[in-house]
Amino acid sequence: MLMEPETPDALPPLAAIRVFEAAARLLSFTRAATELGMTQAAVSYQIKLLEERLGAPLFLRQPRALVLTEAGQWLAPRTSEAFDILRTAFERFAEREQQTLIVNTMHTFAAQWLSPRLGKFQLLHPKIAVRMETTQRVVDFAREEVDVVIRSGKGKWPGLSSLKLVEVRFTPMLSPQLAAQVGGLNTSEDLLKVPLLDPMDPWWDNWFEAHQLPKSAIDRANAPTILLQTITAGAAMSGAGAALLIPEFFELEVAAGRLIAPYETISEDGNAYWLAYPESRRNVPKIKAFRDWIVGEIAASTA
Repeated sequence: MLMEPETPDALPPLAAIRVFEAAARLLSFTRAATELGMTQAAVSYQIKLLEERLGAPLFLRQPRALVLTEAGQWLAPRTSEAFDILRTAFERFAEREQQTLIVNTMHTFAAQWLSPRLGKFQLLHPKIAVRMETTQRVVDFAREEVDVVIRSGKGKWPGLSSLKLVEVRFTPMLSPQLAAQVGGLNTSEDLLKVPLLDPMDPWWDNWFEAHQLPKSAIDRANAPTILLQTITAGAAMSGAGAALLIPEFFELEVAAGRLIAPYETISEDGNAYWLAYPESRRNVPKIKAFRDWIVGEIAASTA
């Protein structure tokens, strides 16, 4: 059976085309080699490969000058135009890439800490638009358009650089009106005088154990599972009960008199909130700008 001959690829190797473009523009193998970071011999070799592929000479090697042949004169401007298009495309892509920072964070951190401060970052970096997403799930950086994430945990995730932001430290908080109704919360036992919001939250077990309170006092019968501090904080401010909250996230509510933290003791669960991003992208300017800014804000808020 007769086989049809294969049609050769009309596009020669890109490396050879790149060398030809530089040599034709500079009319010098030596200067082309310097620009491309190659040896002159390597430039000559790539030009030879290209001429063999095309079946026509592209340069006349004269004693003191390099001159384009008629074929080279026809090809040179079209090659330069193609590379100009590529350079412009990659420059615009780099600009576009730096214009938007996608931050995927947890709802409570976004609402109670990041959102009130984000305007400061925008003033410092007006050319970077922040797009904030709130989810609890694990993010796959290889499959999703996300630049950085903020998550709670131990800070050890394969392939990611992580930076500790805030320790997970919590304490009961409630409205001053509810506290006044029960005569104040002066002892650990006084906490049993008010309803406990989101009793399915495992932090309550931690708190009760640390303060030697009976866990049987936590009414979990038919209780909903919320595990979202912004919701339980809202209920606490309305006087519905006491919520376990991270004090650093509710400084404004305390300052406004909507919440109080009656106990000086703080419990921990060994976790923290972390900023994380792919190790390979640690030097991306927009990520570095956000990392440096948030570190400064954390330091200022805990000073």
